[in-house]
Amino acid sequence: MSKREMVASDAACAHLRAIKSVRQAKRYECEDCVKIGARWVHLRTCQECGGTRCCDDSPNRHASKHSRATGHPVVSSAEPGESWMYCYPDEGFLEY
Repeated sequence: MSKREMVASDAACAHLRAIKSVRQAKRYECEDCVKIGARWVHLRTCQECGGTRCCDDSPNRHASKHSRATGHPVVSSAEPGESWMYCYPDEGFLEY
């Protein structure tokens, strides 16, 4: 799994500051949508477990459902050219 080094600013929430390297998507697909034959709009990668799921603009909103169900707070964008993370409970955003 490739990881990018990053340093969080002091303004970031504790969840975002705790990320020392960013987990990248292993595959460019929503692992939950693939199981049910659904489509997705954009992808997010969980920084706790490394799973990649669809965003809230997608019909099934698997990334936020995963965060609520597991307590895994932070995702990164899995979209090419995007370098940011989002914390669900704190609604925090960080570009890296």
